[in-house]
Amino acid sequence: MIMHEGRIQAAFDSGVFVLKLSGDVRLTLCATLDQQAQQLAATPGLEAVMVDLREATNVDSTALGFLAKVAMALRDRLDQAPTIVVDNPDVRRMLDVMGFARYYTLLESPVTEPHQLHDLDAVPAGEADTRERVLEAHRILMHMSEHNREQFQPLVDMLEAQRSSSSSE
Repeated sequence: MIMHEGRIQAAFDSGVFVLKLSGDVRLTLCATLDQQAQQLAATPGLEAVMVDLREATNVDSTALGFLAKVAMALRDRLDQAPTIVVDNPDVRRMLDVMGFARYYTLLESPVTEPHQLHDLDAVPAGEADTRERVLEAHRILMHMSEHNREQFQPLVDMLEAQRSSSSSE
């Protein structure tokens, strides 16, 4: 199976923000996802959020961490939980294992199709910024469930050790 490079698109219409992730969504897009998570919480007129993963072939743990950050940023802001639309059984299984059903409503098809989507500009990030975002994403995932804590603790420990050794040089 051919993996297509990840792509992020967005639309905002009538109070509904749609974030569409397509292809192989990896840590290279984490700066863009992080920026969206931060901006979304401050968006005036926001009533609902839908994350469309129907065209995502893979979503790595760093990207999942920033999707979790989106849900947590919106927790007290919206009347209803954000929605993830996912029909790929592998991606759905990953969301289930990671505990996303506690933070999102998971659907196989959207209530309505999103309006005109536009590509989000990639946010550039250096190696140190990327490492910090990977660390943040995995810390967020660890707070979602005991399974995630056990799964990602070694990675977080390693990244923290790398950060400590590089700052002491």
